[in-house]
Amino acid sequence: MAKKSSIEKNKKRRLMVKKFAAKYAELKTTIGDNSLPMEERFEARIKLAGLPRNANPTRIRNRCEVTGRPRAYYRKLGMSRIALRELGSQGLIPGLVKSSW
Repeated sequence: MAKKSSIEKNKKRRLMVKKFAAKYAELKTTIGDNSLPMEERFEARIKLAGLPRNANPTRIRNRCEVTGRPRAYYRKLGMSRIALRELGSQGLIPGLVKSSW
């Protein structure tokens, strides 16, 4: 189980990204538009730098929804391999069968 503080910090980051998503996307398109004057693009770059660091989507860490584990994360299922195996063994994941040979 991951530390509660790490899990909560990641939740706050997700909320921050959602809050600033529109402004972030608008500034990124302004910066990338070469038809605009350089001064306007530079101002957009300064505004982007003024946003909170946690508003950047790359700062979000994929974590297991069950345990909070940051590694061995399956995006499709939203959980780590260990949690997947545990829940699969208990029969709580539909369609998942433990293999044996």
